[in-house]
Amino acid sequence: MAEFEAAAEQRRTDGDPDWGRGACLHRAVMASIQRFQVGESGDGAGLIGKADKAEKAAGLIGEADGAGDDAYGAAVRLFVAEERNHARMLARLLAAAGAPTLAGHWSDTAFVRLRRMLGLRLELMVLMIAEVIALRYYRALRDGVGDPLAADVAARILADEERHVPFHCDRLSRSLRHLPIARRAVLAGGWWCLMLGTVTVVAVDHGLALRCLGLSRTRFVRDVLTLFGGAVSASVR
Repeated sequence: MAEFEAAAEQRRTDGDPDWGRGACLHRAVMASIQRFQVGESGDGAGLIGKADKAEKAAGLIGEADGAGDDAYGAAVRLFVAEERNHARMLARLLAAAGAPTLAGHWSDTAFVRLRRMLGLRLELMVLMIAEVIALRYYRALRDGVGDPLAADVAARILADEERHVPFHCDRLSRSLRHLPIARRAVLAGGWWCLMLGTVTVVAVDHGLALRCLGLSRTRFVRDVLTLFGGAVSASVR
């Protein structure tokens, strides 16, 4: 919670990037950013509602240990606000490059529908897949785009994502640690299968953009899976 509040204060102090400088982006990178912008633009209402429901349930049974304590509910709202800010900055970046935003994309629609079908714990597990992929994507964008404005935007988003993953790991760990070892192993196996499918789709869909950023599809997938392995270890103990 304190880290989210400190980051919000830092954003207010720093202000926005200098949109007036404009941006020059390769067409493939531009198309890739458009799709990521759609993914960042969800309203987060479903996640907030599930967090509030878990908070109420925890209060009724006298628990403040799982994903339903007061601080967590407030932190989820700050997390959602950061995701909305990512969508806003990516939209401004696209505008600076003379490109529109997309109304939607099939991959985001499928991902959101899957998340909304699940309870809080499983939604966080699905959400974590997107967060880990974002870690590697925005690092590649920051380091390989070659445009100062785009690199600035990517660095700001990456700094947030580097806090988001441990945040979700901590809550998942609290939620999963009471489960039997066998059930945790099954959940971890299913989690890995979903990540393998998702990162493969992303690597194919954004392959040309990744090459423009100096990253092969294979290296992207390998790096994402390495990051994900750490996240799974931290969550399923």
